[in-house]
Amino acid sequence: MLLAGLALSLTACAAPKVPSPQPEAQPPQFPAIPQAGETGGELNQSLADVNEAEAAAEAALAAPVKVGLLLPLSGGRGAVGQSILNAAQLALFDLAGERFTLVVRDTRGTPEGAAAAARSALAADVSIILGPLFSTSVEAVKPVVLEANLPLITFSNNTAVADPQTFVMGVTPRTQVDRVVDYAVARGLQRFAVLAPESPYGTSVVQSLQEAIFRNGVELSRVVFFDPQAQDISAEVRALADYDQRSAALQAQKRSLEARSDEAAQRALARLKGIETLGPPAFDVILIPASGRQLLSVAPLLAYYDVDPGEVRFLGTSLWDDPSLRREPSLQGAWFPAPPPALWRTFSNRYRQTYGQSPPRVASLGYDAVALAAVLERRATAEGAFVAYTVDRITQPVGFSGIDGIFRFLANGQVQRGLAVLTVEPESFVELDPAPQSFGQAIN
Repeated sequence: MLLAGLALSLTACAAPKVPSPQPEAQPPQFPAIPQAGETGGELNQSLADVNEAEAAAEAALAAPVKVGLLLPLSGGRGAVGQSILNAAQLALFDLAGERFTLVVRDTRGTPEGAAAAARSALAADVSIILGPLFSTSVEAVKPVVLEANLPLITFSNNTAVADPQTFVMGVTPRTQVDRVVDYAVARGLQRFAVLAPESPYGTSVVQSLQEAIFRNGVELSRVVFFDPQAQDISAEVRALADYDQRSAALQAQKRSLEARSDEAAQRALARLKGIETLGPPAFDVILIPASGRQLLSVAPLLAYYDVDPGEVRFLGTSLWDDPSLRREPSLQGAWFPAPPPALWRTFSNRYRQTYGQSPPRVASLGYDAVALAAVLERRATAEGAFVAYTVDRITQPVGFSGIDGIFRFLANGQVQRGLAVLTVEPESFVELDPAPQSFGQAIN
C-alpha cells in the first residue's frame, strides 16, 4: 500500500537520500557474574539475582508502550479533533508494533479540559504525549507534563510555546515565510510589502518576514495591518498602495501635458487615458497572510487600487491551500508555500475511502505524529532500549518524513520543515518548486 510505504520512511528518513544513523543501543544492566571462590550460598544468590534481573528486563521490554493523544473531541472543534484521531488510527494500523498502545483523551477544546486530559493520560502511565491542538491548551498542559518529565509533541504552530521538552509540530509561520521569501528573492524580487491581519498570527508572520528580509538583504517598504473583523478595509489597502499620491502624480502629469500643444504631448495624453495612477507602487512583491473570505475580499481591493498582479507578485502562506481561492482572478499566478501536494492527495484519498469524507488539512499532523511515535517505539524495541522517547531520538538531525514532507525538531522545541512552492491556476495549484527530500538540501 503506497501510503503505508510512505509512512515507513518515518524511520529516521530512511529514504535512500537520507542515511539513518543508528543510535546507541541501551542494553539492560545486569549484576556482575560471580567469580570462583565465592561460597555456594553466595553463588546461588548471585545467580538468582541475575535470573531475576533478566526476567525483569524481559518483562520491561515486553510491557506496553503507551502514547497519550490529547484532542478536542467535544465542543466547538470536536469535528477537527475527530479528524485528527481518524488519521492517527490510520497510522496506528500502518505502523504500530505489538507493544504500542494509544491512550486517547478529550480536551473538550479548553485549557482546563486539556490539563485534566493530560493528568488522566499520565495516570495511565504514558511515555509521551501528542497534542493538544491549541496553543492555549498547550500552555495549560506544559506544567503537568513537565512535572512528569515527559516529552510533549504539540499540534500547535505557535512557536511561543516551544521549549526543550515541548516540541511544536505544526507548519509554523516562520517556516512558511522563509520558504516563499527565499524563493521570491532567488527570482529577482527585491522590494517587499505585507498586508496582514492584526492578530497574533499576523504579527508572527510580519516578524518572520522582517527576519527573512534582513537575512536576504532586500527591502521591506510597507507594513500595513488591518482589522480581521472589519467589513471594509479599503482605507488600509489604499494607503498601502500609495494610491492618492500616485493618482495626484497622474493628474499633475496630465495638466502639464495639456498645457502643451505639440503632437508629442497629445500622444502622451492619449496614452494616459484609462490610467488611474502614475508610477508603480513602492514594492514589487506583497505578502498577504489571509485565508478564505478574508483573502477573497482583500485581493480584489489591491487590484482596484492599482496594485496590478501582473506587475506585483502576490505571495501567500499555507492558508492559501484552499481550492475556493482558485476562482479569484487577482490571485492567478500568485505563489505560496505548502507541504508536498502529491503526498497529501494520496493521504486524502485513503482517508476519504476509509471514513467517507474529506479530511481537513490539519488531519495529517495526527498521522505523522502517531507514525513518528510508532517508529521510535519499534526502533527502541529492536535495540533492546527501555526508553523510546528520549530528546536525542526526537531531535535526531536527519529528521523524519511523513504526509507533510520532511521535518525535524530542534533542541529548543522548534520545527524545521521542507515545503514546496505552489502557484495559483484556475484548475489546480501547480507545484513550481518541489519540497526537498532531505535536510542535506537547502530547505528555505
